[in-house]
Amino acid sequence: SVNISILIVAVVIFLLVIHHNFLSLSDFLRRELSDPSPLGLQPIDFIPAAPQRLSDERNGKEISVVIAASNERLGGAIAAMNSIYQHTRSHVVFHIVTLNDTVDHLRMWLRSPPLKNMKYRILDFDPRVLEGKVQVDPQKADTFKPLTFARFYLPSLVPHAEKVIYVDDDVIVQDDIVELYNTPLKPGHAAAFSDDCDSTSSKVAVRGAGNQYNYIGFLDYKKETIRKLAMKANTCSFNPGVFVANLTEWKLQNITKQLEKWMALNVVEDLYSKTLAGSVTTPPLLIVFYKQHSSIDPMWNVRHLGSSAGKRYSPQFVEAAKLLHWNGHFKPWGRTASYAEVWEKWYVPDPTGKFNLIRRHSEAYEAK
Repeated sequence: SVNISILIVAVVIFLLVIHHNFLSLSDFLRRELSDPSPLGLQPIDFIPAAPQRLSDERNGKEISVVIAASNERLGGAIAAMNSIYQHTRSHVVFHIVTLNDTVDHLRMWLRSPPLKNMKYRILDFDPRVLEGKVQVDPQKADTFKPLTFARFYLPSLVPHAEKVIYVDDDVIVQDDIVELYNTPLKPGHAAAFSDDCDSTSSKVAVRGAGNQYNYIGFLDYKKETIRKLAMKANTCSFNPGVFVANLTEWKLQNITKQLEKWMALNVVEDLYSKTLAGSVTTPPLLIVFYKQHSSIDPMWNVRHLGSSAGKRYSPQFVEAAKLLHWNGHFKPWGRTASYAEVWEKWYVPDPTGKFNLIRRHSEAYEAK
């Protein structure tokens, strides 16, 4: 009977220890999921594990893809993510940056059958981080798009990743994103972009935008601050809508602080070229990464599909492209965009019907 009593006491002690460890682990996980990110980038929603069936099919190291999702362009972000997800067997995690008033709509859309197994994290971007760094015209305040600057804050968005891919919301991916992720970056380079001069999609005229392929198309060389940088005006520019970032180098070089410095200087000195086609995110990147960036395969950013309503590329070339980019005024969710039917293959209908309504309105407007 004494042995039985000792055994019972031992079992009780063992169970108490397990219970205590379980509570400690639960508390740790709760803290990990609730800790806010710096700079107003607050994790809102995270699906921590895919279903077992999907986990068996997906393989390799985690690939972090960052994409901004504004309410008026949410359908674009959804189509882009769907095209990435359906073309890969890699372990992709989407880090979706949005504003607080878009979260419910986005979360509902992501429950659609084609997307429900995607692994993602939703981040709320606080526009207040841009105060004093962006000049906002009071008469055009409604045209200010804070999410276009999310790419400047990649280490805060994905704090534990060594490498990330950033993509705009007006892209469609037609190959395995792991190939883009594996782009080699030279030592000391924090990012790899598609250079405009060498791109397969270069030499496409952008009406009213000046020279969009050289630095002089983005920076005002009449300003002394720009001239002192000794950057050649005819230096080939690059497109920041698709790029691969080495976040270890990004943090070592304080890239975010450098970008913020040039944003703030522009507010005071008006350093950007007046021939720009509305871009305010490209100039700081061009300055900070001047001759200090690697190159991605140009087929991973075949762009200017949105620069006009006409088709600038052959169907065979479009089919061969690894990533299609509708940068410009003519977005693929509008009827007049070229190769909109390619984009539509990856579009997932909005369960609320809101984006469909916006699309019909845009079509009616473009038809006028």
